[in-house]
Amino acid sequence: MVETLELPSGDVVTPDDVFLHDGYPYRYVPVEDDEYAFLLSPLYWGDSGMDIPFRDRDALAAQWSDDSRGTLTPSQWRDWLDDARADDRIDPEEVRALARELPVDVRDDGANDADGILAALRALVGR
Repeated sequence: MVETLELPSGDVVTPDDVFLHDGYPYRYVPVEDDEYAFLLSPLYWGDSGMDIPFRDRDALAAQWSDDSRGTLTPSQWRDWLDDARADDRIDPEEVRALARELPVDVRDDGANDADGILAALRALVGR
């Protein structure tokens, strides 16, 4: 079982790392299986039947899209969270849970992205 995976972006990730695949944060999950070499597990929806199985790295490269960027910096993850808050397809609770898991930095005022007042206001007005 391989404990690291080289993404098509060139980043090398472990099961602890979060990366952007197809516009959503995922983790790499190595598996011992005759059929699959690894899974990509969505950060919020992992273990819910939404994990994506891959036979090998070539299969991942074939599915790597323009919305797949690999690992991001804390400020890039914060920008992603801001975009996710404005996305009607992502529930506010999901965004808060993702913010707790993503490697985001803390705002200057000490408020974490997950608990920001702006996020609460957006949720109230449906944005």
